Amino acid sequence: MSVAVTDKEDQLLDARNQISPPPPPRYLGFVAGMFSGVMKNVVGHPFDTIKVRLQTAPSGRFKGPIDCVLQTLKNEGPKGFYKGFTPPLIGWVLMDSVMLGSLHLYRRIVKENIYPNEAKLPLFGHVIAGLGSGLTVSFVAAPVEQFKARLQVQYDANSKIYSGPLDVAQKLYKVSGIRGIYSGLCSTMIFRTNFVFWWGSYELFTQWFQKNTKLSNPSINFWSGGLSATVFWIFAYPADVVKQTIMTDSPIRSEKKFPRWIDAVKYIYRERGLAGFTRGFGPSILRSFPANAAALAAFEAVMRFLH
Repeated sequence: MSVAVTDKEDQLLDARNQISPPPPPRYLGFVAGMFSGVMKNVVGHPFDTIKVRLQTAPSGRFKGPIDCVLQTLKNEGPKGFYKGFTPPLIGWVLMDSVMLGSLHLYRRIVKENIYPNEAKLPLFGHVIAGLGSGLTVSFVAAPVEQFKARLQVQYDANSKIYSGPLDVAQKLYKVSGIRGIYSGLCSTMIFRTNFVFWWGSYELFTQWFQKNTKLSNPSINFWSGGLSATVFWIFAYPADVVKQTIMTDSPIRSEKKFPRWIDAVKYIYRERGLAGFTRGFGPSILRSFPANAAALAAFEAVMRFLH
């Protein structure tokens, strides 16, 4: 009798394991995120260069995105689109590793501690995890994005202040210490609170494609990644303009135009009105879909492969 009961318990345990396989290791998201960072940088950097230049250039320098592309190509050649490439190549590998790794970790923590009896993590759980991921990665993103932005707005040899990312770091530290390297942290965290829209919409798009299409998992990851990134940028873009404006301000504290976040907001509105908060929006949206679709497809593929 006891043997029969034991066999029955083993069968039930096997059935549960088939229905709910063990979750992947906690570190796996950090590994997969590295592949996402490489893919995002290769696909998206030229778009990002045009976006940053439009966001920070003095009024009248460029007539629009096409003019910015043509001037960059004419004056600097194809290499101009990849100025500041090294910080995000290294930095985005680290940033996406932290962003997607912490997202994966926060999803598990939220599921285990807030929704332990749910078969799947509910939408609000994804939103909470997304917010935590955005705030966490800000501590990595703030210096990386500042180095990148300062290199991207060096238009020609006459305006060249920095020779590379290490030179940016050294000069910022020399004049302002660690505070100079992290001068954009607050604006970065404000910008990345919009991760609630990214990861919330990513889950919604994924569920919709799973229920209403016969797409393969990689295709669902690609389309959900691209569409959710577009949603994110629509909501987050004004905060990104403010962030870039602060990050390209003078590194010397006494010479800063924008010592506070609100000072940059007021300046943009005073100089350009509400339209100032949308400068460079076109390149950003054009970049967001292919770069993030490819990046998230790579992330999910590596997660499946290594799990």
